[in-house]
Amino acid sequence: MIHCSQARSDSLLPLAALLPGTSATLFDLPGHGRSGEWDGRGDFQAVSAAIAAALCTGPTHLVGHSFGATVALRLACDQPALVTRLTLIEPVFFAAARGSAAWQDWQAAIAPFGALIRAGDMAGAARLFHGLWGQRDWDSLPDGARASLTARIHLIAAGAPAIEDDNAGLLASGALTRLICPVTLIRGAGSPPVIGAIHRALCSLIPQARDHVVAGAGHMSPLTHPADVAAVIQADAT
Repeated sequence: MIHCSQARSDSLLPLAALLPGTSATLFDLPGHGRSGEWDGRGDFQAVSAAIAAALCTGPTHLVGHSFGATVALRLACDQPALVTRLTLIEPVFFAAARGSAAWQDWQAAIAPFGALIRAGDMAGAARLFHGLWGQRDWDSLPDGARASLTARIHLIAAGAPAIEDDNAGLLASGALTRLICPVTLIRGAGSPPVIGAIHRALCSLIPQARDHVVAGAGHMSPLTHPADVAAVIQADAT
């Protein structure tokens, strides 16, 4: 199971506990949780996918959330024999939705983030990013949580070439159309419209992909609605 950016592996423990009869392996992405700091060497998504691949002891069902879902998708494209099933919870693969109205709206919303990063205003960038994706108001977060999110905000920029520009060429190479494993897509009904556009694009490229919507949930559905997410995973696996 691969967590989202700005979180840690234990954020998915409640979901893992609701999947009886399975043995889950979780890890912290580079620069997150107990992993070492990201050293900036290589491509952030590719390095994350390599870590995940090293933890697979055989053909594996990969479950990923947000950026973690894009890592799972990349691993499945790079090493299809290693993946028996994909569960992608709101993969933030923005490049897949490029050109859509929702993608254009997303570009307008995220543009100030890049400007804040370039200006060195990491606190401002963290506040803006959390406002787009977080489940709680920034000012209601404890001081320690805000400081931690700010300290890791540069990792969002590190992952951008893969998810914004598809630097791995998953779209151009046709790798997505060649996937043969079952693919479950899960999104919250209240998630940003760009997520729906991404899911629709992936479903058009991956014929066996199935899109599911969790009522009352947003982008953080594995944390806020783990039972609903687990029910979808179990239903699609039968």
